[in-house]
Amino acid sequence: MQQWFETPPGRYLLEWERAEFDRAVGDIFGYHALQLGLPELDTLQANRMPHKWLALGEAASIAGPVRPHIVTDFGALPFEENSLDLVVLPHSLELNVDPHTTLREVERVLVPEGKVVVCCLNPASLWGLRQRRAHLYRRLGFGELFLPDAGDFIGYRRLRDWLRLLSFEVEASSFGCWRPAMASDKWLQRFDWMDEVGERWWPIFGAVYFMVAVKRVRGAKLIGPVWKRTRAVASAPMPVANRNQRASPELRELTPTE
Repeated sequence: MQQWFETPPGRYLLEWERAEFDRAVGDIFGYHALQLGLPELDTLQANRMPHKWLALGEAASIAGPVRPHIVTDFGALPFEENSLDLVVLPHSLELNVDPHTTLREVERVLVPEGKVVVCCLNPASLWGLRQRRAHLYRRLGFGELFLPDAGDFIGYRRLRDWLRLLSFEVEASSFGCWRPAMASDKWLQRFDWMDEVGERWWPIFGAVYFMVAVKRVRGAKLIGPVWKRTRAVASAPMPVANRNQRASPELRELTPTE
């Protein structure tokens, strides 16, 4: 995957994703943020949280200028429950052998109302179509893959369903990179007009998509009254003496004589 990001389509994809990550995480506030995978891209550079970490998987290559803070299994993060305000997954799910476990672990470590930002390649795109065709050609004994063969594509609607099952609410989503699957800078530049046209006319067919989701924790509802109503104690009326009126014979007997 790291070598592919050094190719012309990889650089084109990273450039768009860098701007999208800056826009997505710039206004997310809190204290603790975590990026899982993809050290080639600093997805938290626009975020202002005081504590930010980069975690790589145990099987990832650590060679490179960017050194991770944590090397761990994404299915068993070394953080306490409800301890992180933001988790960013740049292509971390599609490159993971068990994306379901990774998402469940992200839900565990996020605080209530914490946010997760997910970025994935879109199988319903020109890039995805070329990748599927290349897989078919490879079975016949020829052809090369356009995208890295490091994981499985996750469809946009499929990921939304996964997030909803984990009590996440999708707050925002976007698509990008509508240029055809070209391997050279020259041809990618010739089709730069398709980014503007694609965003307007066929947005869901972008080569990559983003999701920003919020962890919702709904409280329990009380059924019926909590406290039993107590009957009011009725008090008997008491006679009140009026100085302006003549006292009754009973009261006269209690009045001291001069």
